[in-house]
Amino acid sequence: VQLQASGGGLVQPGGSLRLSCVASGGTIGNYDMGWFRQAPGKEREFVGGINWSGGSTRYADSVKGRFTVSRDNAKNMVYLQMSTLKPEDTAVYYCAATRNGLGSNAWLYDRWGQGTLVTVSS
Repeated sequence: VQLQASGGGLVQPGGSLRLSCVASGGTIGNYDMGWFRQAPGKEREFVGGINWSGGSTRYADSVKGRFTVSRDNAKNMVYLQMSTLKPEDTAVYYCAATRNGLGSNAWLYDRWGQGTLVTVSS
């Protein structure tokens, strides 16, 4: 399965943005899905994820209560709704897929999309 993330852009602090990840060449219904981000000069970090059925989610403490991961298996789509954005949320955001169980470690994920840049600035 191939993944492609989109929806990034420039947003003011306190604003909202929704990222989308579309899968092709297979169904994401077989995968747990994660969102990661990488800021300049920093390591890639886990943001949030959702299990294959959508029945379970997990989030990094830094985004808990502000970000929401959802999915639509019928459309082969995964979403990251981001609210109350902060300048420190500025990063390239990636979607990823795993069959190794929903987790926060990047090495669990063997399918990655190209990133989409989110810039939070006034």
